[in-house]
Amino acid sequence: MNALRSALFAVFFYPGTVVAVLAGMIASALHQEALVDATHRWARYHRWCARVLLGVKSQVEGRLPTGAVLVAAKHQSMFETIDFLLLLDRPAVVLKRELADMPGWGRIAREYGVIPVDREGGAAALRRMLKAAQAAVAAGRPILIFPEGTRVPVGERPELQPGFAGLYKSLGIPVVPVALDSGRLWPRHSFAKKPGVVTIQVGDAIPPGLPRKEMEARVHAAINALEP
Repeated sequence: MNALRSALFAVFFYPGTVVAVLAGMIASALHQEALVDATHRWARYHRWCARVLLGVKSQVEGRLPTGAVLVAAKHQSMFETIDFLLLLDRPAVVLKRELADMPGWGRIAREYGVIPVDREGGAAALRRMLKAAQAAVAAGRPILIFPEGTRVPVGERPELQPGFAGLYKSLGIPVVPVALDSGRLWPRHSFAKKPGVVTIQVGDAIPPGLPRKEMEARVHAAINALEP
């Protein structure tokens, strides 16, 4: 049954994403708000597909932040990368450059205001990331980052990537850590998804200006609060 549900999800969601990209390209030729609206319609469609076809929905424990803050979240599946577009107020999502370079979808993502990261680009790439993050802060947008750098299987707790600490130090804004357990239902290397509820647990805000080791220890503990 889970395999059938997952097949139905693929049949509906991915062709729907193609339509959403085309709609986004048309919207981007109009004005920015039309593009934002098209992006959020796609995210709502993903949420509908997950809920109706897979039986996957989410519940938030705590209050998600607004304004210019760093939101540091656990990353276990595709589910949260899209659902956060609805849970946060137009977040500037930090993602790998390869995604932002994808034909069609990448163009829409860049115009929406994601922050591409070139992991092999060295200091120049870090400066570009920081410049984009500063623009997001100036616009009052939250910055969503997955500080472990990639999707992580349930039970694993890798160290945080160094670019996260660089953003924290340079931007001087609070960090709100977020734990989640989507990997229980949406495993990283499995086609079949399971029905159930994804818990999204919002931790206490961590103020700016802390020593790096202290900040990283607090974030690491908080985003892994739901790990077995």
